Amino acid sequence: MTSAPASRIGTAVAAVLTASLLALVLLPLVALASYARGSYLSALADPQARLAIGFTLYASGLALGISLLLGVPAGYLLARRRFPGKSIVESVIGLPVVVPHLIAGLALLILISPSNPVGAALKAAGIPIFDTLWGVVLVMTYVSAPYTVLAATLAFRAVDERLLEAARSLGASPSEAFAAVAFPLAARGILAGALLTWARSVSEIGGFLLLAYTVYPSAGYGGPVTAPISVYIYDLYQANLAEAAAVSTIFVLLAFAIFLAVRFVERSGLLPWNRGELTP
Repeated sequence: MTSAPASRIGTAVAAVLTASLLALVLLPLVALASYARGSYLSALADPQARLAIGFTLYASGLALGISLLLGVPAGYLLARRRFPGKSIVESVIGLPVVVPHLIAGLALLILISPSNPVGAALKAAGIPIFDTLWGVVLVMTYVSAPYTVLAATLAFRAVDERLLEAARSLGASPSEAFAAVAFPLAARGILAGALLTWARSVSEIGGFLLLAYTVYPSAGYGGPVTAPISVYIYDLYQANLAEAAAVSTIFVLLAFAIFLAVRFVERSGLLPWNRGELTP
């Protein structure tokens, strides 16, 4: 049995390490916000900054939806089924996590170039990718979807197999057992993965520099010419560091508010899995 002094020492050490991590995260952001003083009003008044932020939220929302649509079933398959080459599939899906941003962008650039069969097919079908909304969504999905798959896989693995067997013994089909038992129990883990997926998509820049540096009003996007927020801030940084810091701070605060809102809803009991509703 652990003694009280040893327990207090362990808690103190954990608290110091946690405080150090908090300082590592917060101090650069405080420095960023402090440097931008006096530039917030001009940043908020700049229609191009607002457009870049809104466009990024829109594109990242589309990318998140695609990632969930593709990633949750993949996570369930990897968690609950055995098949030849499973470890290879898991490794391939997770590969974009460790691929540097520019390499990911270069790979996608070559894939959709007209000299590649995939690029030629897209061109023949009249689907533009370069400097369009769908180019941005493609890059975001490529770099962020593995987080959805990983989170879903871990969440589904944590579901007790006996609960699924009980549901099937009561006459539920595999799809009904998934919808009524597996998904609600794994939903919190999937939601955490969705947050990471979204965060990764909005933090991308390397792929945009090669594929969608400037976004023109085509391919489902009918607004003015714009750029993803990371590219916009990169350009702004080269012209006016204070305004770049201001726009960056505004976007960080917006992202923080989104994280807080999702956490609040997840813990508030407003969602079915918070209320123990495991049946349709």
